[in-house]
Amino acid sequence: MELKALRSRRKASFWSKVLPYFPYVMQSGVAVLLLLLFIAFSAWYTSFLLDLPPGLPVRWIMLILLGPLTVYSGFRTYVQQADLIFLLPQETRMKEYLSPAYRSGIIYKLFGLYFLLLTLWPLYIRGGIHTQPLWLMLIVLLWLKLLSGYGAWQELRITTPRARGGYRLLRWCFILLILAAWLWQPAWKSALFMVLVSVNYILALRFPMKHAVPWENLIATEKAGSARVMLLLGWFVDVSAEGQKVIRRRWLSKLGNGVPWERKTSYRFLLTKTLMRSELLGIVTRLTLLGMIVTGWNGDSWIGTALFLFFIFLIGTQLTTLRHVHHDSPAALYYPIPEGVRMNTVLRLTSRLLLGISVLMWVPMVVVPGGSLLLTLGTLIAGILLVLALRATWSRKWSKEEED
Repeated sequence: MELKALRSRRKASFWSKVLPYFPYVMQSGVAVLLLLLFIAFSAWYTSFLLDLPPGLPVRWIMLILLGPLTVYSGFRTYVQQADLIFLLPQETRMKEYLSPAYRSGIIYKLFGLYFLLLTLWPLYIRGGIHTQPLWLMLIVLLWLKLLSGYGAWQELRITTPRARGGYRLLRWCFILLILAAWLWQPAWKSALFMVLVSVNYILALRFPMKHAVPWENLIATEKAGSARVMLLLGWFVDVSAEGQKVIRRRWLSKLGNGVPWERKTSYRFLLTKTLMRSELLGIVTRLTLLGMIVTGWNGDSWIGTALFLFFIFLIGTQLTTLRHVHHDSPAALYYPIPEGVRMNTVLRLTSRLLLGISVLMWVPMVVVPGGSLLLTLGTLIAGILLVLALRATWSRKWSKEEED
């Protein structure tokens, strides 16, 4: 009971630091924005279901939307660096501490997965491919979530990074294949395939060498999870950006080398290199790709324009977290950064990136046929004006904060 109580205290301590920021989040208007988006999506989705395009790949849509959420597994253990010393003698009893993390990591994500399935179910029925009953799909997704969670937990225990990466790829392939079988094949074939693949996957997880308790992996995972929460809050209020995961991207390592090696551009060099190795780049890339898809899909109507502007705002909000990346970081002390250039450097880099991303998301509207030329050009102009408006808003807000 002592280890369970320790985890409960740590969980309460973490959320006691996070929850005071929520009033600021609500004051920012995000609640009203989410409500408006929900109403707009409901209206669009209802009309879309009533007039489905012929030949719509419903199965592929289900797989693309349900697949990542089914495979994704993460756990908040609240393990700390000092545990390598103080909890190491309790390693044989750490199951008491880690079991709640495993259960909550499955349950909370299962709620989101079920909500998405219920949202997509009318599309599944209207698409004329209703081969599985809803109750059976709920059971299947429960099993797949448990299987993926078990695999992700075992991956944390694997000793070598290369083996962990290989088994992560194996988990994605197996879970997606099983889900695809249930979407395309009859129930008895899908059930047989699921049993065979699940047994083989569980047996395969027994081969690699594992730690009894993967202390280093748990600490790194916990730091990354905490940093993501702070990154989300950083959209609305100033919070610490420490503890973010550093990702090696060799194929991007040369980006930023073209920045002049001068004192006035030193902070731009540091920010560019930081962005290339941060989680923020992955988030922005995924949002950009998603924005390109939905904008191109709805490019022949005003909905495409609204989605285009929404993704510009969303990506811009993400990019503003660059302002806090080196706020208290010792890394900035090693660079000859002049006084008063940080805000202007972040503002210039953020607005230029957002402008380039906006043009990139606009390209599908030109490529996909059937759209109005006036609407397409108007969408681009509206996007550029939104970027300029966001830049002016950030400049005014950040200048006022620095004066205070």
